[in-house]
Amino acid sequence: MNISQLRSFVAVVDHGSFSAAARVTELSQPAVTMQIQGLESDLGVTLLERRYRKVELTEAGSALLPYARKVIAELEKARTQIDRLSDTVGGHLELAVSTTPGQYILPRLLGSFLREFPDVTVSLRVYDSADVVARVETGEAHLGMTGARIAGAKVEYEEMGTDRLVMICPVDDPLAGRAGIPLADIAESPFIVRETGSGTRMVFEQALREGGVDPSDLHVVMELGTSEAIVNAVEGGMGVGVVSHWMADKALALGTVAAIDAPGFPVARPFYAVSPRGTRPRAADALVEHLRRELKL
Repeated sequence: MNISQLRSFVAVVDHGSFSAAARVTELSQPAVTMQIQGLESDLGVTLLERRYRKVELTEAGSALLPYARKVIAELEKARTQIDRLSDTVGGHLELAVSTTPGQYILPRLLGSFLREFPDVTVSLRVYDSADVVARVETGEAHLGMTGARIAGAKVEYEEMGTDRLVMICPVDDPLAGRAGIPLADIAESPFIVRETGSGTRMVFEQALREGGVDPSDLHVVMELGTSEAIVNAVEGGMGVGVVSHWMADKALALGTVAAIDAPGFPVARPFYAVSPRGTRPRAADALVEHLRRELKL
């Protein structure tokens, strides 16, 4: 058993197929298959059941998975300590980010960061806020960025830039153009919302509570996985949505949606850099410092 085999095993589990694991690990698919076969041979068990377009863990695979994750995380900690002995900022950074920073903030800032630190490579993957924090907590990501804090998570948060959540509706909706509409009245409208675990949804629901509205009283007609999809649904006349101004500004400027003037909106919220407790790789430290400088924090 070796670390490469364990990395391939975890990659297949996380990404659902040998081909996807090959892309992530930058190996050929036959190489990933050989790694898994070697691991199964060493352990004398079958770890993964290969089905049509699907891979499932066996009982033995389920037993091995948490230990494999722990070994990989501990090795990364050792690598971090060793990296700190070097004057060169290098290595590979795994970033887990929520939708808005993943689409609008980090991509435009990573270019200048990588020019400053050419020995660093980056993988950026987008999840909802809860998943971002979970991946940082387990060591699967070196650094995260979200629009909400997850209570009880064993991570460190640092405010890193700000956002505004705006409430939007179709341009022909009776709510469009009215001033100071009570939240209780708006809550009777059909709503399109982000999925549970989304930072946007968490902050929106907290704003409702502060305005005296129980989020469970909303007439939710659809849950969608991205704020961009919500804007498209609102443009299509399906109801009211709450999204980041980064997502809404273009549609508002084009006049394809309208902003709702409601108490407490737009809602200001910080973005957070999410770090594991303890030491970070030097490249992660360098990126956090770069973000502080570029976002003027």
